[in-house]
Order: sequence, then C-alpha cells, then structure tokens
Amino acid sequence: MNASNDNLAIVTGASSGIGLAMARRLLEEGYSVIGIARQFPAATLQHAHFRSVELDLADLDNLPAALKQIIDGINQPIRLLINNAGIGKMGYLEQLSIDDIRLVMDTNFMSHAIVTKSFLPLLKQQEELADIVFTGSEAALQGARQGSIYCASKFAIRGFVQALRQECAKSAVRVTIINPGAVRSAFFDDLHFEPAGAKENAIEPADIAEILLTVVNARPGTVIDEINLSPQTQVWQRKDK
Repeated sequence: MNASNDNLAIVTGASSGIGLAMARRLLEEGYSVIGIARQFPAATLQHAHFRSVELDLADLDNLPAALKQIIDGINQPIRLLINNAGIGKMGYLEQLSIDDIRLVMDTNFMSHAIVTKSFLPLLKQQEELADIVFTGSEAALQGARQGSIYCASKFAIRGFVQALRQECAKSAVRVTIINPGAVRSAFFDDLHFEPAGAKENAIEPADIAEILLTVVNARPGTVIDEINLSPQTQVWQRKDK
C-alpha cells in the first residue's frame, strides 16, 4: 500500500474488536485515522496520527450535526470510510424489549446509513479513489434462532450496500461489505454465549484487518463486492453464570 498520512480513514466502532484492529493496521500502513466510538478507554490507542471522537451513533437525532462538525474539521482527502460499529441483542423475539429492537436497528443499520449519507457527497466531490467498507456478518446471509432482530439489521446493511454500490458505480467511490463469522472480541461480553476456546472456533479481529487491506489495494476500477469469512470450525459454548 502506498498510503501516506495525507490519506485519511474514518473508522466507526474503533474502540475495540474489529474496528480497533482495523485502525491499528491502517496506522501501520501510513494512514491518518479518525476513530469514532461511544467511549474510548484512556489506553485504547495512542498514535500521532490517530484522533478519537466520542459519539453515540445510536443518538440519531443528534448524529447529523455531530457528523457535520467532524467533516467541517477535515482538511485532507478521505481515502476510506469504514462503517463498523455494531451491537448484539440475542434472544427469542418475545424476550426482546422495544428498546432493544430499536437500539440494534439504530446502531447496526440506521447509524451507518446516516454516516454514509453525511460523508458521501465529500467522497464523490474529491474525484479520487475512495472506499466505503461495511462490517456485515454471517447473520446477513442466513437467519438464525434467537437472532431475529440482529439478523434483520445485518440483512438491511447488506441490501443497503448492494444498492449503494450501484448508485456509486459512476463515481470513484467503491462499496464493499465484509461478512465475518464468529469473531473473538468484546462483542460477546454481554451475551450468554461465545465461541469455544480453540483457535479454529473464531476469527481474530486482526484477520479482518488484513482482509481490509485486500479491499483497499484492489486495482482502481475493480470492486470487491463482498467477502465472506468463517472460522474453520464453529463451536459455541454457554458462559458460566
């Protein structure tokens, strides 16, 4: 990759897991990175070319104005926009509250649509190659028991990406979705299950960061529409109460 710190990447959900791994890898490759997340622990990532922005993406009413403030402060080309933030609320539908349903849909779908809408005019006006990459999920490919709302949010993102790709086809903006299976990350902290301990049962966040480089290094004019990746085996375990 021939990036320099003049190239900027925006990464949502950058405080942990996949987003943090992507931010670290991009910094290693010479990007400047703006990381967006609801909270950043003090020791999350310290780097001269990393700036953290604390923003609740699920606060949809205030999100456009907050994003405009970020955009107004950018004075370098945006090479990459990564819509990665996401949460999981798992359970049978009747067990989920209306607030749970709204939070998952607002975080996993609506916020990404608003973030993309906010940045897209600038990306198109640059008339330079730019990638928009979404972190999807295997849940965007097939529904699963106790995942009705989570799957719905990821199916929504996948359909959004497919349509957006066509809308951007005549510009220099490429649109890609990466659909990982189980990833060993803080995503499972508040869930009642997690991947079993063997390394074959989960993808590491760094694996997805490497896939990201494949996407952005693709020859201009070539779009990697979708990447699906899975653990070699998929064994789940319930957490001890």
